[in-house]
Amino acid sequence: MEACWTPRPPVLASSSSRTTPTSSEVVARYLEREGYRVEVASDGAAGLERALADLPDLVVLDLMLPTVGGLEVCRRLREVAPVPVIMLTARGEEADRIAGLELGADDYMAKPFSPRELTARVRAVLRRANGALTAATEPAILRAGDLEVDVIAHEVHIGGELVALTAKEFDLLAHLMRHPRRAFRREELLDDVWGFSYGDTSTVTVHIRRLREKIEPDPSAPRYVSTVWGVGYRFEP
Repeated sequence: MEACWTPRPPVLASSSSRTTPTSSEVVARYLEREGYRVEVASDGAAGLERALADLPDLVVLDLMLPTVGGLEVCRRLREVAPVPVIMLTARGEEADRIAGLELGADDYMAKPFSPRELTARVRAVLRRANGALTAATEPAILRAGDLEVDVIAHEVHIGGELVALTAKEFDLLAHLMRHPRRAFRREELLDDVWGFSYGDTSTVTVHIRRLREKIEPDPSAPRYVSTVWGVGYRFEP
């Protein structure tokens, strides 16, 4: 296990035995140069124990982990708190990628990957998770029917009942609600919410599906987030 701490928010990176120490060191160095505090755990059990003892601001999670698999680590983290997660997957492992996104992961990268691109993804996910300050002209509460989104408290209620959303699900919902009746392409949402000008739009598709499961009375017939065929998605006020 390798640890390096600096004054900026911590990033816990879990790497499997299939990732060479050199790769882990390179990633850690890139993140350190950006001012992040970094810990590298060599297996899922150690990484999960460390994360639960002191929740990091973000987890870079290799799905190919010994002792406790990456998907299980993600699931257990999600039971405790909406810690942002970037998954590292083997190229072509679509099933694992989709499963991780459904568990609440915010983004993924296929191996082999560029440490510089990973650093950019970390920066973007943290920026989105922390959230920009609400503009003075923007309402603190967004409402539609029984749905209420408090952008200051970062809470969502339906009929007065609190709904647990991940940071990315919240950002996606708030963004759609700020632009009612506007049809967004998946590429636009990937750029606006995730901060990526390119990438796999299935990330958006999975998050929309999970969001519907949490806020819609009937996810199969969405009341709030509708599909605009041939375009993308639209929020119905």
